[in-house]
Amino acid sequence: MALSSSSSAAAALLNGSGSISSSFAVCYYGPHHKASWLYSDRRTLSLVPSTTVGRNPFVIVKKPSRAELKSSDSSAVPDLANTLIAPAGVEGRIESTNDHEDYEKLARGMESASPLEIMDKAFQKFGNDIAIAFSGAEDVVLIEYAKLTGRPFRVFSLDTGRLNPETHQFFDTVEKHYGIRIEYTFPNAVEVQALVRTKGLFSFYEDGHQECCRIRKVRPLKRALKGLRAWITGQRKDQSPGTRAEIPVVQIDTSFEGIDGGKGSLVKWNPLANVKGQDIWNFLRAMNIPINSLHSQGYISIGCEPCTRPVLPGQHEREGRWWWEDAKAKECGLHNGNIKQEELSQHININGNGVAQHTNGSAPASDLFNSQKLVSFRRTGIENLARLQNREDPWLIVLYAPWCHFCQAMEGSYIELAEQLEGMGVKVGKFRADGDHKEFAKQKLQLVSFPTILFFPKHSSKPVKYPAETRDVDSLMAFANALR
Repeated sequence: MALSSSSSAAAALLNGSGSISSSFAVCYYGPHHKASWLYSDRRTLSLVPSTTVGRNPFVIVKKPSRAELKSSDSSAVPDLANTLIAPAGVEGRIESTNDHEDYEKLARGMESASPLEIMDKAFQKFGNDIAIAFSGAEDVVLIEYAKLTGRPFRVFSLDTGRLNPETHQFFDTVEKHYGIRIEYTFPNAVEVQALVRTKGLFSFYEDGHQECCRIRKVRPLKRALKGLRAWITGQRKDQSPGTRAEIPVVQIDTSFEGIDGGKGSLVKWNPLANVKGQDIWNFLRAMNIPINSLHSQGYISIGCEPCTRPVLPGQHEREGRWWWEDAKAKECGLHNGNIKQEELSQHININGNGVAQHTNGSAPASDLFNSQKLVSFRRTGIENLARLQNREDPWLIVLYAPWCHFCQAMEGSYIELAEQLEGMGVKVGKFRADGDHKEFAKQKLQLVSFPTILFFPKHSSKPVKYPAETRDVDSLMAFANALR
């Protein structure tokens, strides 16, 4: 934003009657530079003769024409104020966003700061060039913190066309509660039409969610962010141990570009990075903040209707998203910068459609379930076990992938289970079912996602699949006891 103290420049914006045309707005900057808007579009407002009220200055804001907007895409979040003309002495009230900043150093310095402090710093630095990304879930807490800063703020959201009705109703509730208008961004209709006509409405169940998310979420977000210099997300470290465990409170966004274009032109703020999910909910209740009604139905992480389901007690919140896929893929593409490149190169090849395909490459992750109490099956061994009509002993087998964080999370309980079952006539084994074995496991062993646990009874060729997603020792023991 360009600031000028020239009174003649301010006068030049006025027409002959001493009023401002509809392409301008007036705001009053009070304590903490809070802007109280005295004028809105499609009106004409005469200026008060004095340029100040008390000790606080008026600021005239010139709104850009369509031609002046850097992006012609109507779905982009616009740069709502590109020129400020202020009385003498106002320079420096708005911090420049173009100065080079060491954001790693800033993140370290704010590591112990509260979300409110982080939000206030973000608004101080970027003013109207920053917006909150709102998904319609518990990240409504960001809007509450924004209100508490006392600064003006903007909110945008991606309407993918596949959201739950409850989420749309929640958007309306939030707008009325906070007196705001959410800036909605929509996918390109031609791209959506081509995808659906070619592959159907639910192709993501067959070949992964990335292609659909890229059309309905990633590309619309990319257009929106091209109108900003920074954005605010609701990411937390405890949301997804595999991809979000190391997110800082502020960072250069390596996945998207801002209004100035090029690498490093967009800053991402994560004020909730160090906040636990339970603390978020305690704050929501304490402040009587409205919430999405889906939360009362067992939903925690909320996305598109076909790709989100409630979770069971004890399950991680991200297990309700894209549950038919591998745990490593539980990012839609909006925050792919969280995934380390070396991890991607080890575990994922990308096909022509951008769908993640996991492989057993030359640099595999450390193996799991390493215990003398477990038998490690190869492909021929598991095929033979599945073909047997009568077995000497029943078997409990886990189908796993070493890179899967849900498999990693159950490693200790599964080894303990093997120890307890040793003297009970049930043998315990493991079969690595990713890479070249994944298609076989899907066709022959009921694999949908990792981990999958199967019980092979003594006198039946067909294995019984463990139906729940609670994988503690007691739950798994109850399953084995019921069948052995």
